[in-house]
Amino acid sequence: MFEKLKKNLIIAFLLTAVIFFIFSAFTDFHSVINSFKKFNWFLLPLLLLLSFGNYFVRYLKWNYYLGLLKIKIPVLQSFKIFIAGFAMSASPAKMGEVLKSVLLKEMYNEPISKTAPVIFAERLTDFLSLILLVIIGTLYFKYSIIWIYFILIFFIIIILIISNRKVAGYLIKSLSGFSTLKPHAARIENLYKSAYILLQIKPVMYMLFVSVAAWFFECFSFYLILINFNQDVSILWPTFVYALSTIAGAVSMLPAGLGITEGSLSLILINGGIPNQIAVASTFIVRVVTLWFAIILGVAVLFILRKGLKKSLNQMTE
Repeated sequence: MFEKLKKNLIIAFLLTAVIFFIFSAFTDFHSVINSFKKFNWFLLPLLLLLSFGNYFVRYLKWNYYLGLLKIKIPVLQSFKIFIAGFAMSASPAKMGEVLKSVLLKEMYNEPISKTAPVIFAERLTDFLSLILLVIIGTLYFKYSIIWIYFILIFFIIIILIISNRKVAGYLIKSLSGFSTLKPHAARIENLYKSAYILLQIKPVMYMLFVSVAAWFFECFSFYLILINFNQDVSILWPTFVYALSTIAGAVSMLPAGLGITEGSLSLILINGGIPNQIAVASTFIVRVVTLWFAIILGVAVLFILRKGLKKSLNQMTE
């Protein structure tokens, strides 16, 4: 697992470097570098704190979901497992964060089929909250982004299917009929039981608003970056741009949305009147303080947990 993680991180880092040089070359490399020099780097601790605010609020969502499934673990350990999941942020749609379920299995013997729906519910409510922010932006700035509504309808259909036992039961029965899935029928049923609990209307609505609050931390961070570059923008504009670009990156299914998220951020900013070099510099600063800060934090906590797991296993064998 750790070798695969190392490989993914190296690839993600190299892709980020390549994307940066391509964007800079098409803009003006020296102008972009000068923009970095003009940036007030004393703002960095605040930007990182805002990103951590996003993580903490999303942790509250994670803890809420564990509570719904009646999974009780120490608060500090729960927080560590949640943060460790960020080590897999450089995976398509961040679904590599199923690592959290693996850790729950190793540390507390909770079945992966029981806890994996938590990651799905997290991603689903994240998507819905970002879509809500985008729709507010489209209405305010009079943008026409039809595909956002198709994604919204798709997720609503998923929620309706899972929350309807008859429909879901029929689908599960049909899937279990396939020879390749038949041996996993019990796990599929377990997955559904957890998903059914997590995707009831009340939890979805509660966690939707929690997610909006969480993602607004990073949107506000993006706003501060643009303001630092003396750009006259309202808080709604960077919120709309950041939310839309994050969705575009996730929908692309590329690791961490690399290339698509950065391209969307820069292009929308430039089309909105932000100078090219500032758009590119702002894009990479916000990705460092959000994506890469999360990955670094996740890797650090994961290695701490790994060390603890090794000690526990050694004690059991002594």
